[in-house]
Amino acid sequence: MAKLIIDDEEFEIADGSRIDSVCEDAGIPFSCNTGVCGTCQIEVLEGSTNLDELNDEEQELGMTTINRLSCQCSIKNGTVKITY
Repeated sequence: MAKLIIDDEEFEIADGSRIDSVCEDAGIPFSCNTGVCGTCQIEVLEGSTNLDELNDEEQELGMTTINRLSCQCSIKNGTVKITY
């Protein structure tokens, strides 16, 4: 199991899972859920290497390994700490 920490609240999720539902439950705002609007942008504070690589949608919006779209991320394993 991977661990996602959002503003000091910890969530366990299966390795390889998308993080969007956990982020939405934690109060991160969402709009399009397709990587177009940028509403669900998060800041990765720790563990960016435990997320999958940037996809085309994130690259088109200028995201980096530190700034990601939570609707497009999956956690590979380990622990990732984010804020929004």
